Amino acid sequence: MRALLLICLFFVGSSWTHGTTADEQLGWHQKVGIKNAEKIKQLEDPTRSGRIVGGAIAPISAHPYLAGLLIDIVGFSSPSACGGSLLSQNRVLTAAHCWFDGFNQVHRITVVLGSQFLFHGGVRVPASAIAVFPTYDWRTFANDIAMLYLPVQVPLAFDIQPIALPSGPLLHMDYTNQTVIAAGYGRYSDVTNPTTNTMARNVELEVIPLQTCRSFYGDLVLDSNICTNGYGQVGICQGDSGGPLTMNVQGQQVLIGVSSFVARDGCELGYPSAFARVSSYIDWVRVQI
Repeated sequence: MRALLLICLFFVGSSWTHGTTADEQLGWHQKVGIKNAEKIKQLEDPTRSGRIVGGAIAPISAHPYLAGLLIDIVGFSSPSACGGSLLSQNRVLTAAHCWFDGFNQVHRITVVLGSQFLFHGGVRVPASAIAVFPTYDWRTFANDIAMLYLPVQVPLAFDIQPIALPSGPLLHMDYTNQTVIAAGYGRYSDVTNPTTNTMARNVELEVIPLQTCRSFYGDLVLDSNICTNGYGQVGICQGDSGGPLTMNVQGQQVLIGVSSFVARDGCELGYPSAFARVSSYIDWVRVQI
């Protein structure tokens, strides 16, 4: 049985029905982002923190390129949350659905850098503009990638550093069976009331063939995606959208993916995690930088 999408949440496919309930007409930010951000805010204190399923709390300098995004949406008093990757002192790469999910329009995104916590600490800069990939499709989350512009050059430090982009052989590499790392501020399990830390977390994942991923998600998986297995109940979860998927290349972390979607059924059920493949959009990304 194919798993329905959690991060997408538009019930695309044979099970999608129009207008059956009010809940089905809600977008990702209403169903996932806002609720998850409220949970993170409530649980952020020195004794509780983090997200990424099956992973570990990340030291503040482990992923200096990791950005948290606090998202203000038209008509809502509470923010939503996503992640991103610092590419330069004034550019952050994220997922397009963090900006527009088909139902909700964002009017402000605050970028959080150099902090293990989403709601306090670090450097906080409201983005001045966003560029969304021209053929992004909110119905299927095809081409789910966007670039945030910052109005200032953020100061670099041990805990704030840009991530390298893929180049050379990495642009055409089949990442299958490679060990990669996902990082983010999202949920760390499917439980309703987490009792452990909510700081930024990371997890090692294994890239799987796209055809294997399509056995779960069908045609929603494109050649411009990267999928990782969920064996051992690991992967991305609510709140990790837009965050980085990286690979160690000769001691340097390189950004190869942007967190896009997982299964609606739950984050710990062994379903794959899907990412936008950065190399598929590298020309567009470089123009934005």
